[in-house]
Amino acid sequence: MQHPVTSHPNRRHLLQATAAGVAVLASGCASIGGQARPQVVVVGGGWGGLGAVRALVAAGTVDVTLIEPNEAFMSCPLSAHFIAGHQPASDFQRSYARIDQLGVRRVRERVTAIDRDKREVVTATQRLRYDHLVLSPGVDYMEESIQGYSAARAQLPVGFRAFEQMAVRQQVDEFLEKGGRFVIGVPKPPYRCPPAPYERAFLIAERMKERGTKGKIVLIDANPAPMPAPIAKPILAGMKALYADQIEYQTDVEIKSVDIGSKRLATSAGDISFSQANLVLPMRAPALIRQAGLGERWAAVKLPSFQTQADERIYVIGDAQGTPLPKSGHVAFGSGQQVAEDILATVAGKPAAKPAGEVDLPLGICWANVTHTEAININVRSSVEPGQPPKLKFTVDPAHNARSGAGARSWGDGMWKAMLG
Repeated sequence: MQHPVTSHPNRRHLLQATAAGVAVLASGCASIGGQARPQVVVVGGGWGGLGAVRALVAAGTVDVTLIEPNEAFMSCPLSAHFIAGHQPASDFQRSYARIDQLGVRRVRERVTAIDRDKREVVTATQRLRYDHLVLSPGVDYMEESIQGYSAARAQLPVGFRAFEQMAVRQQVDEFLEKGGRFVIGVPKPPYRCPPAPYERAFLIAERMKERGTKGKIVLIDANPAPMPAPIAKPILAGMKALYADQIEYQTDVEIKSVDIGSKRLATSAGDISFSQANLVLPMRAPALIRQAGLGERWAAVKLPSFQTQADERIYVIGDAQGTPLPKSGHVAFGSGQQVAEDILATVAGKPAAKPAGEVDLPLGICWANVTHTEAININVRSSVEPGQPPKLKFTVDPAHNARSGAGARSWGDGMWKAMLG
């Protein structure tokens, strides 16, 4: 498997820019040839935002501001190993120190609004002007989809955003100690990292076997089979072969409401009681997308550029964009690199090329661990032709295996280094 950065030679050139170019940026120089440099604001310090930042800063021709409220980075991909208790949280956390060293202005605030007319990003304390804006804000949860959830939010963390995994880990620890019924709810797509709920169930079930926990994981799936469809067969095979006694799998069941006091779920198949529950809610782009008029549930973007349909100076990448591309970390990172190339070409006065035929889109690489050491590798190659919807081609391991388990760990280390090393 190729390293994600070296998969694309032109992106590799950006990321391996000369030390002199990086030094110019780090010095705080605000102009080139006496003219002010273009201002690029990146919202979101996750996989997509960091992909864009690293490519932009390497070129040394624009000033980059990263707006990210968290002081550090925590990976959602692979964090199921922490949630299940196999690895410490520190394995998935990284400092933003390298970003600071590269001369990026980092603002630790939340964006409250985007003023498109003035080309300004608004936070609680300041207004930041931009020439180009990259939005990688992640996802919000559709809490209204399950009646009673908002009142139970503190007791039922979802854990699909950075640092929320801590609260889910506490639930898992209590379940492994006391036993009972641990319910995991799977929504209909699109949502972030579709294999993740099944992976969580597997790794928690593995810990149950190790510790002799008495109880059951009840996996309630709103879909007729594991999603996306190409992974269903190996996921079901792993469940049957390894966890038939630990996991009860129910399909085509939608969760209607939750009563946290009685610890009961009302579903389309009847009531279900639980000791602990991890309800993965339906998702949408954060409210910022709607406030700025960039889309409704998801941001409306044009492919292959990821420019918003409403404003060509604004790009939306990562899981907030509304295309059929997988909502995964690898796609987000590749999209960040791609939009950086587009911005740098525009800054250099190079007209954007108009694709006449099929164009490749960012590669999707994903891993679904069935045990702590064995995984299913999922590769998604995507392309698009002008005026046509994207085409997706899946390549999936027929069964979980140790090679893919080791590959997942190597992939994670390589990606985190590319972002923050």
